[in-house]
Formats: sequence, structure tokens, C-alpha cells
Amino acid sequence: MGKIVAGVGSSHVPSIGVAFDQKAQQDPEWRPLFDGYKPAKAWLKEIGVTHAIVIYNDHGTDFFFDKYPTFAMGAAEEYPIGDEGWGVRDLPAVKGDIDLSWHLANSLVKESEFDLTICQEMVMDHGLLVPMPLLFDHEPDWSVKTIPFSVNVLRHPLPTPLRLWKLGRALRKAVETYPEDARVVVVGTGGLSHQLHGERFGHMNEAWDNEFLDKIEEDPESLLEIPHDEWMERGGAESVEMMMWLGMRGALTSKVNKIHRNYYMPMLTGMGITVLEDEQSAPAA
Repeated sequence: MGKIVAGVGSSHVPSIGVAFDQKAQQDPEWRPLFDGYKPAKAWLKEIGVTHAIVIYNDHGTDFFFDKYPTFAMGAAEEYPIGDEGWGVRDLPAVKGDIDLSWHLANSLVKESEFDLTICQEMVMDHGLLVPMPLLFDHEPDWSVKTIPFSVNVLRHPLPTPLRLWKLGRALRKAVETYPEDARVVVVGTGGLSHQLHGERFGHMNEAWDNEFLDKIEEDPESLLEIPHDEWMERGGAESVEMMMWLGMRGALTSKVNKIHRNYYMPMLTGMGITVLEDEQSAPAA
């Protein structure tokens, strides 16, 4: 039977991928970030994760403003690495699981009334690819099978924080009715605070980032009624993608155990990771 064994929230800043590919993990400006992922990767390997559902946003690699679905999920054997302008990263194609994908699709659409765009071809960009090699082995191939789940957090109207929370709940229901063995981690990506255009270019908010990390662990439902403009005011325009962490958090029990957390603000954005598991005695809300 399927089981959600962990939730991970992670930034997906593209420069992290560039630094990783350039083997800059030990450089002084990058080491605090990369060292912060090592305990997460070791723990996920220890608990035997077999599948990752990664909630991310595409940045114009596969979808663009002429057609950008609110929710799009992959249903393919593998997903190629996209070229975002600096060449295709030296990573193996992301491995999929068609059977699990179609089970999730049927459950989400028929039972939870989520209208999905189901993609039998998808190209991956940094929204998914930045955290993947920091969390899972990938040489010579990925140690997990991945279900990419793209969310529109770019073109208004955007789904609400509450809608992302309900998505997490629906994903949990779907995974738990999967008849095959699957030890699943749900990864919510995005942020943290950053703005990359306009008069507020370079805006960051360390206090809000840490408040968010506290709340995603201890009081996630307090984040559900925050309107989009307030997310953007606090964290910068692009930080609204932090909502995607609520898709991860909604898939866990109301109370959770924190396994690991790291925060770093070296340059144009706050960068964070949190690793959570169900509090074993707590039922899902």
C-alpha cells in the first residue's frame, strides 16, 4: 500500500543548480546552503523513500503565459531535462511511474474534484531539478521515481493557499489508496523571500522567512487565509510561490515531527529547507 513517509519544503533557486553543477559546494558562500541539505538526504535514504511527488512551478520551460494550467501532473515513464538558456544540465532524465501517476490522477479528479492537466510529455526545469540532486542519489540514475506536479503561481488568477492545502489532503488520500508498495515523500518547492524585478528588486525579508518556516511546521492553517498581495508584500512578488509548501504540509498530519531545518540568506533570496514527518499518534485533519 502507498504511504506518505515524509514532507520536504525546499527552495528552488536556479543559482543553486548552477553552483551544484560547477562543484562549488565547498565554496564559502555556498557551503552553508549545501551542508544544510546533507542531513535531509541521508534521512530520506535511511527511511527508504521510493517515490517523490514534487510540487513546483514551471518557469517558461514547458508552459508559458499563452497556456499555463492551474494544476498539471506528469504521467510518463521519464521526463527530459530542459534547457533554460545555459545548456542542459548533466543529470539523468527524471524517472516517472505511470501506474502511480494515473492512480493519483483518477483519485484527484474523480474523488477530490481537482481539475488537472495530465501530461504524458513534460520537460523539467529548475523548479523541480534544483532540489532533486540535493535530496536523492542520481548517479548513475535516480534513486526514486518522481511525479512532477506543476502549479501556476505566475499568471493571475492564482490558486489560493487554501486550495494548495486541499491539494495536499487530496494527495494523501490518493497515495493511501494506491494498492502497490510506495514510500512517498511530498516535496513542496519555491521561495523563500525574493523579488527579481521592479523598484523592489532584491527585496528580502529574513524575519518573514523564519516566521513562515515556524508556521509551516507548527501552525500551517494560519497561512491559509493570507491573500496573494500580502504574500508578495511581505516576501517580494515572486515569493508567492511559497504557497506550494502548503501542498506538502497538507499531505501530513496536523501535528508533525521536525527532522531537520536549515535557513540561509547569502544573496538575492532567502533559501530554506525543512523536513517533516507525521506525528505518529496524530490522525490527519
